Amino acid sequence: MTEERSNYGVEPEPGRSAGGSGPGRSTTAMLGARDENTWSAVAHLSIFLNLFTGFLGPVAALVIWAMYKDRSPRVAFHALQSLWYQVAWMVIVLGFTFVAFILTVVTFGLASFVVVPLGILLAAVPFVHMAYAAYKVNQGIDYRYPWISELVGGGGSTGI
Repeated sequence: MTEERSNYGVEPEPGRSAGGSGPGRSTTAMLGARDENTWSAVAHLSIFLNLFTGFLGPVAALVIWAMYKDRSPRVAFHALQSLWYQVAWMVIVLGFTFVAFILTVVTFGLASFVVVPLGILLAAVPFVHMAYAAYKVNQGIDYRYPWISELVGGGGSTGI
């Protein structure tokens, strides 16, 4: 990790430090590196909830962000990346589904021989990409999705 990304653009509040309570102390302890890696990976893996529920992946990422936004800028950043990446892919898949439906109706079903395999491939891409991101983050390597990291304020270079 580079020094510029160590706080993910979040400036510490004056008079606050990690751990404990009392004057000059935060009421919430900061996370260790291992816990940050784990919760960041869990945020990325939340997409797999969509396989069973259809929509709870972004909700899980939002809950992780809410739980850790004050305790760990790193976990909060990865949870927001996960949230927006999942939302973006949901929009892409819904748009593709709409276009595929129209094409299938217009061609009396012939387009389904092309759009169904493409749809399956398109739906699989975010699962593979987010699993890779979770793997990298769990190793302690910051993973940044192209375009999404800039959207959530991470700046810097893109992932991969």
